[in-house]
Amino acid sequence: MSEDTSLRITEIFHSLQGESSLVGLPTVFIRLTGCPLRCQYCDTTYSFHGGERVSLETIVQKTRSFGARHVCVTGGEPLAQPGVHALMSNLCDSGYRVSLETSGALDVSNVDSRVRKILDFKTPGSGEVHRNLWSNVAALTPHDEIKFVLCDRADYDWAVFKLDEHSLVARVGEVLFSPSHSQLAAADLAQWILDDHLHVRMQIQMHKMIWGNEPGR
Repeated sequence: MSEDTSLRITEIFHSLQGESSLVGLPTVFIRLTGCPLRCQYCDTTYSFHGGERVSLETIVQKTRSFGARHVCVTGGEPLAQPGVHALMSNLCDSGYRVSLETSGALDVSNVDSRVRKILDFKTPGSGEVHRNLWSNVAALTPHDEIKFVLCDRADYDWAVFKLDEHSLVARVGEVLFSPSHSQLAAADLAQWILDDHLHVRMQIQMHKMIWGNEPGR
């Protein structure tokens, strides 16, 4: 199979969306293999290597078998495989509501406009802040979302600065602040947001609260 008609896939599974404004919705997750980033808190390192090359047709058929309306294309870093654009457009054509979880380090300007882009801009605490492609902000629309995973107070202050520098709250539908698992207390982040009267949505990974770090959940 060629790279134009197939993708390297780590897993395809049916679960509840645990993050973003779509939290709680039954969703089919298509996890692509490979990522050029190495965030220190990454919880999907098993997707960095391996996987199986699967045709786009088979991926769509597998997705259809779950009977869900929502599809999340994730990774790894899904945009590292060029064929993902054809997959997302195919899914949209098939009537699915499609979201893309991407690091924000790769160009999103060519992503199908029907896809909800969820850009995870990397904070200093991630170890990959230098990878952020800030020109991506210009490609965002009101139905897209931006996520910051925060490791400590310094990350929080940095993210607040970026909100103002790039007028992020006005540009996208949701700005998400998430505490890095085991590094930042959720209660602390909640209080900082309230104290500063930020117009952001705090999120905690609901799927981890239900199933822990089990792959395929």
